[in-house]
Amino acid sequence: MSQTLSVATTDLQCKVNNTAHNTDEFGFDRLILRRGSRFTITVHFMHRGYQPNDDKVSFFVQTGVEASGAFEKITFPLSNSLAENSWNAAVVSNVGKQLTLSICSPSTSKIGYFSLNMVCSTKGQSRIFNLGEVILLFNPWCSADAVFLDTEDKRREYVLNDQGLTYYGTHKHISSSAWNYGQFEHGIVDICLKLLNNSKDYVDNPKEDFSKRNDPIYISRIISAVVNCNDDNGILEGNWSNDYSNGIAPTKWNGSISILRKWNDSGCRPVRYGQCWVFAAVACTVLRCLGIATRHITNFNSAHDKEQDLKIDNFYDEGGKPLNLTKDSMWNYHCWIECWMTRPDLNPGYDGWQVLDPTPQERSGGVFCCGPSPLKAIKNGDVDLKYDTPFVFAEVNADCVSWLVHKDGSKKQISVNHQLVGQHISTKAVGRDEREDVTHNYKYAEGSKEERDTFNKADAKLNLPTTLDNTMAIKLNSSKANPNGKNLETTVVVTNNTSAVKNCRLVLCAQTIFHNGKPIQECGWKDLESFKLGPQEVKTETFQVLYSDYSKSISEHNQICITSLVIEYDANEVLVAKKVITLENPRLDIKIIGEPVQYREMVAEICFTNPLSEDLCHGVFHVEGAGLTEEQVFQCPIKSISPGQEVKVRAKFTPQKSGLRKMIVDFDCNKLKDLKGSKNVIIKPYHE
Repeated sequence: MSQTLSVATTDLQCKVNNTAHNTDEFGFDRLILRRGSRFTITVHFMHRGYQPNDDKVSFFVQTGVEASGAFEKITFPLSNSLAENSWNAAVVSNVGKQLTLSICSPSTSKIGYFSLNMVCSTKGQSRIFNLGEVILLFNPWCSADAVFLDTEDKRREYVLNDQGLTYYGTHKHISSSAWNYGQFEHGIVDICLKLLNNSKDYVDNPKEDFSKRNDPIYISRIISAVVNCNDDNGILEGNWSNDYSNGIAPTKWNGSISILRKWNDSGCRPVRYGQCWVFAAVACTVLRCLGIATRHITNFNSAHDKEQDLKIDNFYDEGGKPLNLTKDSMWNYHCWIECWMTRPDLNPGYDGWQVLDPTPQERSGGVFCCGPSPLKAIKNGDVDLKYDTPFVFAEVNADCVSWLVHKDGSKKQISVNHQLVGQHISTKAVGRDEREDVTHNYKYAEGSKEERDTFNKADAKLNLPTTLDNTMAIKLNSSKANPNGKNLETTVVVTNNTSAVKNCRLVLCAQTIFHNGKPIQECGWKDLESFKLGPQEVKTETFQVLYSDYSKSISEHNQICITSLVIEYDANEVLVAKKVITLENPRLDIKIIGEPVQYREMVAEICFTNPLSEDLCHGVFHVEGAGLTEEQVFQCPIKSISPGQEVKVRAKFTPQKSGLRKMIVDFDCNKLKDLKGSKNVIIKPYHE
């Protein structure tokens, strides 16, 4: 009588399989696969090998927690050949006591942890053997997967790249900062999967939530909710107050790794603090880790249309000072993400990039989340399509309407700008550290027939305001480079387009502001009650904002808003111009010392020179880089940095991964907040 088969060991062939599944960056100590693609394992039996005539072999995988109802068990036989779109297994070779199998999961499988088991039956006797654990992710390389992306360089950028750039500033002065996504770093995949079980949907109904773990539409929407902590045990707490004493300033973060680990190590308590680019970057890390192509987006002059009327109202008093009379706002820049997937829940034509916004702004379905909203729907004004398309459409298309509020409380409409909102929508280019402008994906070219049709579609629903005719023009100018620590000079140019004399009042006001447009404090003022313009005259006035005035209240975003108001007494014509200026921080110079080889110790030398006319103190350097080093913190080697003085720190590190890597540095002190620097380095693979 034949002995029942008994499994001795199982070789999950992690190196071969992970490499074939484009998960090798996770390492080779566990099996991490992408759904819809085959993988190979070898089973070693103890006493004898597999005999097809005597032995019956089948398999089952199970995932989830059975007690909660969020559980699935799938049984499948050993077949002669692999079939598509189902769990199945086939023999590759059967030699001696070794049985090599090819196994495939369906392209619609749930993602998460799976236990792989073998059932061996011989003459009525059966035994079950656990062959090991598998982590299953979405598969943008599989044409049958809903997240399939058909271009290899885009898959490498939007799924495999663990570093990137975020964009900030203003639409006329765009800056970038490096971000360490780190989706393949140790433990991150487990944290990302843990995150799914902390969503409000899972807590309220584990079984129903678990049943949708195969759907990228559902998963991405869940991630947009749990990256913020407003409704669940989410990752980040938002803070736009300029007081970060109970946590870490959003500008201090260099990447997602520290944030995700801090959340996990604290027992899923929210990490303090985040703002839009941090929420978006962490969501980008999580979704890339789970296998969905994702990119970080910055929208300059981004409307927050709480009134849901497709217009942002700005109110000014007769002194040119902004008044807080509306819940609407226009952020100088706002960040979200785009994910690539099909939309079978909608009519054909809406596959591709979908907008998701994890920053907690408005509730959607009772929860602070946003998206996925199809980019094609946003561009074409199809605001009735899910999810949250009207809100995103307004972020890039709303009109800006300016009002003058008289002392008696009456209001006069000053201007309407149809083009200000939604400027230079930006993301990192594929394969290059350069900015790609993707505005054309959101809006048709200004003045084109398509743009007019889209506008008219919205206008028919919302009766948008019309532009006013003016007999004068106003424009604010400033230098292209405005260094932090120096006086700021701007000019206002006022033009009289008529043959009549214009008797005016010119007011200029400067305020430090947050990047969401909210004012902090006035830091400059100029009032010319008698500002006379002759026929066809062009007149220029200079306005200076002193460092000693703005330095008292400037935020970590280094932004100052200049408002210029012209009131023409005779015809009661009013003009307003506004310009947001981002002050430039000094550079951090980074030099890599040593041969860049995997597993060989190297040094990063970081240099900083004080550009201010006053001493700096409490300096701290933060250094990190995916595949290069965990986060390191260095105190400034001297307590006080004199004007013009240079300081250097050296960070030792041993690269763990080869290829193109990015070292990211943050420097913070009492007067200059969170200066950023980065350095690309190509690490050669180690050869014994």
